[in-house]
Amino acid sequence: MMSKRLLGHTSRVLPRTLVRRSSSSTLRSKAAPAAVNQVQSEMPECGHSPVAYEGSSYEQILKTRRNHLTPNLLAHFKKPLVIHTGHMQWLYDHEGRRYLDMFGGIVTVSVGHCHPKVNQALNEQTAKLWHTTNIYMHPKIHEYAERLVAKFPGNLKSVCFVNSGSEANDLAMLMARLHTGNQDILSFRNAYHGMSPYTMGLTAHSTWRFPLPGVNNGLVHVMNPDPYQGIWGGSSCRDSPVQTTRDCQCRDGCQAGDAYYNELEETFKYSLPRGKVAAMFAESIQGVGGTVQFPKGYLKRAAALVRANGGLFVADEVQTGFGRTGEHFWGFEGHDYVPDIVTMAKGIGNGFPLAAVVTTPEIAASLGQALHFNTYGGNPMASAVGIAVLDVIEEEQLQRNSLEVGTFFLKALAELQERFEIVGDVRGKGLMIGVELVGNREKRTPLATPHVLEIWEKCKDLGVLFGRGGLHGNVLSLRPPLCLCIGDVEFALETLEAAFKFHMSKSPRSWRISQRTS
Repeated sequence: MMSKRLLGHTSRVLPRTLVRRSSSSTLRSKAAPAAVNQVQSEMPECGHSPVAYEGSSYEQILKTRRNHLTPNLLAHFKKPLVIHTGHMQWLYDHEGRRYLDMFGGIVTVSVGHCHPKVNQALNEQTAKLWHTTNIYMHPKIHEYAERLVAKFPGNLKSVCFVNSGSEANDLAMLMARLHTGNQDILSFRNAYHGMSPYTMGLTAHSTWRFPLPGVNNGLVHVMNPDPYQGIWGGSSCRDSPVQTTRDCQCRDGCQAGDAYYNELEETFKYSLPRGKVAAMFAESIQGVGGTVQFPKGYLKRAAALVRANGGLFVADEVQTGFGRTGEHFWGFEGHDYVPDIVTMAKGIGNGFPLAAVVTTPEIAASLGQALHFNTYGGNPMASAVGIAVLDVIEEEQLQRNSLEVGTFFLKALAELQERFEIVGDVRGKGLMIGVELVGNREKRTPLATPHVLEIWEKCKDLGVLFGRGGLHGNVLSLRPPLCLCIGDVEFALETLEAAFKFHMSKSPRSWRISQRTS
């Protein structure tokens, strides 16, 4: 069980307003939870009854995957799961075991697996019209366009619908170069913006690179302003309920932010044609890179610098959009600037292939220079789903839930950090959370992969599915559906504590726990 001290602390920070304390269906679980041992409390109940699995055998699935699917499709865990069905924040495997989904299909399931309102909207649309392409007008894309652009500030009123985040960022690169007439585009080291041939160069991870010529054509990677792992950092840099443990002597402003901005200026002075930049891309919080947050005020200053040099600033909201960060609907709003182009995917469709690029009418006009077409973008089914997702976020106040449940989660994770030296950093906002595991807290060295995998596997065995991120894969990624409730959070916290203690008991010399435990 989680310590009384930890539970006592977290109960004091429980929000008094909307926060979900339990699932909407918490009576009489009809499916067995994943294996739970004596050091952990019971999995929260769920009244959903999954249909029986009738598909191929586990062995046949493995054989087909090995023989007929391309090798880039990597499965998680030593014994990969066959996920059969889902309900809100829960997933079920082919044997009926239930798991708390803390990764949301890689930050894609926003309002919950198989949400009834979204399902209904899709079913109603498929009964009327699946597809025409946009050579004919259909009502749903027009209804959805009005609803979506109403969520944006300023003159961000033109939208082009596509099918994935890579496509959205690919199109944003094209628009920026056409509109400005310039070629060079900047992104951060540690950024992830997609894997199309165009966006692969924008992504700055060696692990996501194929050795192809021309990938980096016109692309410049700048120093990542990471207050935890970067050269400069401090104890109040981030817009988060939890800060780094690094020392900070800042009095007026953020010295780390200033230092990183100075490095960006150096790039403009020495590596770019003066006044001839096309764009700079930035995630509001880096996702694949390990939930990295930037110093407060940095992106606002960076956007001004890019514009002063003839370029556009592009906000990649593929992971942070649609209320995930809680305080704002879009992550860029937390940085106090308005971008020129916004890209979005994942949570926009709750798992349906849907993405979009939103920009100003002036920038959008650049696409009129030649024919440009997307067969499936904004099709009737996708548009119906997109409208339903917006409805659910508003009606169920999921943005607010993300803020309140996420803040509770972050503060409780900070308590675990105080007790377990393996937890080097806790960061994030809303339900966009990262927990960085380290081998040496003072040096901030990444925990060795075998140790990370053992903890990760143990959490799965106990019934919680976390993601992993960061260049070294040592950051636990917590990106659950926004319908997560306090009871789920407490179960996830107990699971983490149990996994940490389990591994510590096996490797007592390399794992140490603070004496401040109950």
